[in-house]
Amino acid sequence: MISKFLFNNQYLFDELPQYDKEMLKAAMQNKNYRKNEAIFTDGTIPTGIFYLKTGKVKKYKVDNDGREQIIYIYNTGEFFGYSAILSNESYGDTTQAIENSVIAFISKEDFLKILDQSVVFSRLLLKSLSHEFSVMANLMTVLSQRTVRERVALSLLILHKKYKSNTNEQNVYIALSRNDLANMVGTANETLARILHDFRQESLILMDGRKIQLIDFKQLTRIANLH
Repeated sequence: MISKFLFNNQYLFDELPQYDKEMLKAAMQNKNYRKNEAIFTDGTIPTGIFYLKTGKVKKYKVDNDGREQIIYIYNTGEFFGYSAILSNESYGDTTQAIENSVIAFISKEDFLKILDQSVVFSRLLLKSLSHEFSVMANLMTVLSQRTVRERVALSLLILHKKYKSNTNEQNVYIALSRNDLANMVGTANETLARILHDFRQESLILMDGRKIQLIDFKQLTRIANLH
């Protein structure tokens, strides 16, 4: 079902013992990022890791033709940028705020020190990396094998879960730009617009400007070919 295409590591901070949480908090330096501001870019050397306090961040790669492929969207409460440090490599992708965000930076030195001192944090990071790899593999398979209509339905279901996790409201609105949604699906803006129009005509979604609300989850799940 949808869970195999969903990754988040919000549990990382929540499941830490209080002492370990305090160590992380003490090492955090907060910074405000404006919408569309880059946090780090593909090929640069990592100097630390990041913790998203508020907002949303997209992780993407750019292909040889300059097209952007969004791999993942980070939510409030998630760590990111740590795999490059753990593998001792440069960043393999770019991250950018898709709304105004507050992001805490933890230096590489502090991060590695906390890893040495916290067995629980080390174990949770390994679990997170393993899960992330599995989800990315599933997503790459879908992008290469499924139709655009199937991918749009799947992306909307994934985004609904993402946006739902940060609100107690009954109605969940996906507020992602059409360009970003097209880059997540891996299609042209015009094709995305046509499929969204069809979904609205079929009463599967409601649209208010760039906001999208899912209505018929059962049919969208069927279209996404989720079993």
